[in-house]
Amino acid sequence: MEFFCELKKVVDDSYQIQIGKNLENQLVADINGGLLKGKKKLAVVTDEQVKSLYAENICNLLCENGYDARLITIGSGEKFKTRQVKEYVEDTMLGFGFRRDCAVIAVGGGVVTDLAGFVAGTYGRGVDFVNYATTLLSAADASVGGKTAVDTPLATNLIGIFNQPKKVYLDIDTWKTLPKREIYSGLAETIKHACLADAEFFEFLENNIEKIINLDEQACMHVAQKNCEIKYNVVMQDERESGLREILNLGHTVGRAIETVSDYKLLHGEAVSIGLVAQARLGEKHGFISKENVERLENLLAKAHLPIAIPDYINKAELVKKLYTDKKVRNGTLRFVFQKEIGGMMCFGENQYGLEIAEQDIADIINKL
Repeated sequence: MEFFCELKKVVDDSYQIQIGKNLENQLVADINGGLLKGKKKLAVVTDEQVKSLYAENICNLLCENGYDARLITIGSGEKFKTRQVKEYVEDTMLGFGFRRDCAVIAVGGGVVTDLAGFVAGTYGRGVDFVNYATTLLSAADASVGGKTAVDTPLATNLIGIFNQPKKVYLDIDTWKTLPKREIYSGLAETIKHACLADAEFFEFLENNIEKIINLDEQACMHVAQKNCEIKYNVVMQDERESGLREILNLGHTVGRAIETVSDYKLLHGEAVSIGLVAQARLGEKHGFISKENVERLENLLAKAHLPIAIPDYINKAELVKKLYTDKKVRNGTLRFVFQKEIGGMMCFGENQYGLEIAEQDIADIINKL
């Protein structure tokens, strides 16, 4: 005997992205207005650096407005985006007596938003969450798009789910408390977006990179808006990465591998910067980008105080092996996405943006970087 279980459904995962300054009160007002469907128990997940800067204030504001808001603090940095830390957050929430009657508020950078979004997607089989992004990197990348995950010693971001937030807050005022190195790191994802989708934006970055580094308000607002515009235009067309969304991994095949092999001595954006150079030089070899535009990319990354060469302490043979943990690998074969000059992406067939690459081809590039 057989039964057919029909479970067709239409889900609207749309959400608002708000860009502004000092958005803590707006967050509370939105929750008061029903953003989290009247949930009173709120887990505010943050890290050690952001805790005293923003998360404690947000938690206190929520408590003052009648919510049972509890602060959960994890370590700072990619090393803490693990299954063990996710388990710690979940066990802490269970200890608070939180069940399906709760919601999660992620206050921090990409590690916090990735991990907290994953917790929210599995806790009680799914509870609502919002992202309050406090870094340029998370504003450019992690807080928008719904990808949530943890890392393992073998690979980054291979264990996770797609889980869309109820709302994203990009508070550019928080960038003022970032170390300069974090600003530089965030610019890598910004430059990546310009490479893959907007030549005019790339030129803007070339002409205004110092203004952005010095946190000129108008320039930073433009950067935040363009990052969101470019990313959501891709995500709206391919939420689950069935094809087009792979282009957002530009520079990440080598970048993520370097990040892991460096034992996270390199920040994510620093690793992605080197990955962008690697794909551009390989792309030049295949005729996808001119030497002039490779030089423009490398010059812009250097102006943003980002590395464009592999540090001496990186074992290059180990790095090549680590490439095989990339999500784009198919049947044991390396695949890369490539920019088309500046402002476009290569397409290799209907909805096919990844190109199979021989190990020796990328190994040659890596050995010269």
